[in-house]
Formats: sequence, structure tokens, C-alpha cells
Amino acid sequence: MEPSVRMQNLMVMALADGSLGEREVNYLTDRCIELGLGEQELQAAIRFALEDGASVSLPQDRDDAESLLIDMLRMMAADGILDENEKRLFAICAAKLGYGLPEVDALISRCLAN
Repeated sequence: MEPSVRMQNLMVMALADGSLGEREVNYLTDRCIELGLGEQELQAAIRFALEDGASVSLPQDRDDAESLLIDMLRMMAADGILDENEKRLFAICAAKLGYGLPEVDALISRCLAN
């Protein structure tokens, strides 16, 4: 998955609860740097996520799918509040990617271990 698309997906998740807190911004900027993206790509991701009908772009590759879901889990947890809209968006993405409850539980366990 292209880093810019990954950042758009994370921004959609970040705004799913209707707000963007300092810890979420910190996570997004750190992740942006890790992905090799700059300020311009971050701004583009923000514009994308604020558009009506913005949605998560799901990868075809299983490794990319798992990486996206882990990123989404970390984004959800960044502000310390698991909002219902965030949980719903994550659940829909996981289901569309073919992840059942046991696989989601395993992902959560791996996230907590790191």
C-alpha cells in the first residue's frame, strides 16, 4: 500500500470520532515520518479525510491488510478513548479484509505486546 494512501486511511480513522487530539496528532506526525512522507502529504491526507464520503482504501495484500489494521488499532488507542465510531470503522474494515474475531483478538494481543 502506498504510504500516502496509508496516511489517508489513518486520517480517516483519526477523524472518525469527530475530533483530533494532541496525542492523535503526535501519532500521525510520527507515522508520517516513519512512512517517509512530508508536510505536503500530511496536509493532503487531512484534506482527503475531511471530504464528504471519505473512506478507507483496503489493500489486497494480506500483509498490507494486517499492517493497516494494526495501524488503525494504534490510531484508535492514541487518545486513550475507544470511540464507538472508531470501533465500528475498524470492525467493518476487519470484516471486509476477512478477519474474524480470533484474528482480531490476535492482532490486538500483538499490538499490546509491542
